[in-house]
Amino acid sequence: MPVECVVGVDLGGTNIRAAVVGSDGGMVGEKACAPSHAEEGEGATLAAVAEAVRESIAGFQGKVSCVGLAIPGHADNAAGVVRWSPNFGVRIDGVLHYWKDVDVRTPLEQALGVPVVMANDANAAALGEYRFGSGKDSAHCLVMLTLGTGVGGGVVLGPQSLGGGAAGPLMLLGGNLGGAELGHTVVARGGLDSSAGAYGTVEAYCQRDSIVRRAQHKLVRGRKSLILDLASGDIGAVSPSLISKAADQGDEVAREVWREVGGYLGASVGSLINVFAPDVFAIGGQIALAGEWLLGPAVEEARNVAIPSLFADCRITVAEQIADAGVLGAAAVALGDR
Repeated sequence: MPVECVVGVDLGGTNIRAAVVGSDGGMVGEKACAPSHAEEGEGATLAAVAEAVRESIAGFQGKVSCVGLAIPGHADNAAGVVRWSPNFGVRIDGVLHYWKDVDVRTPLEQALGVPVVMANDANAAALGEYRFGSGKDSAHCLVMLTLGTGVGGGVVLGPQSLGGGAAGPLMLLGGNLGGAELGHTVVARGGLDSSAGAYGTVEAYCQRDSIVRRAQHKLVRGRKSLILDLASGDIGAVSPSLISKAADQGDEVAREVWREVGGYLGASVGSLINVFAPDVFAIGGQIALAGEWLLGPAVEEARNVAIPSLFADCRITVAEQIADAGVLGAAAVALGDR
């Protein structure tokens, strides 16, 4: 049995996933999964979180010291408050009135009787990857981009990357604790728009729907592709996973999609290498499962953007923790807070 166990909770817009995690990153027992009731108000969502935690520890014979919560949005752990989250709230007349300044810690600690800490989901995923994945708890600096419905990011600084006698690892949060929004860095000024209202961000080019639209546009223009065959002729059923399957089978349109997307991703990666000089740059999220079709063009473009000496010292890789990134990231936050 690991020395210390915590509960990691991945709070998503559709589901909640929770599991007991040891200090070695191993999961103890079964993962709990339940709907997050994201648009039914904070009471319903927090009650669902508490129930998922209880379910995850139901068969656990030991004691958990803390609950870590990974949540999309601006999580102010010091105050125990979610300042802003676009995925949760109440829908009135078709408009989602999203969370602002919601006290999360107090009701959960009252319901569960254990300390609760929280972090932005992408920041937490980066910390989890640093501790349990490609960073192996020893990287000098790890930067991570998570590609999915949107594009998130996180930066973890090891003690070797810090001056002034500071210790690490430290998760970079910024002055108001809501920073490291790497997905909103601009790679093409005046380019495609994104859900945050900015134009030309890496999220605008590398999020799921943008990738799908890129493939669909090529198909609508009459390009012959296995993508449509794999989608059973339904252009609306195109997905990143189908694009990857087609690329694996030699389809040029699919490979072209990944080359184009990878170019934008690489421009962002190269720029972030110049800012943070990481020795590990991890690409996570479900879209990272495209593997070398996406990573190859990204690395090529990053090489053209990054300062050569910084690029030479950086390993760009697909994240080791993808399927359980949220749970492990939340657990890493909880373990680091003890």
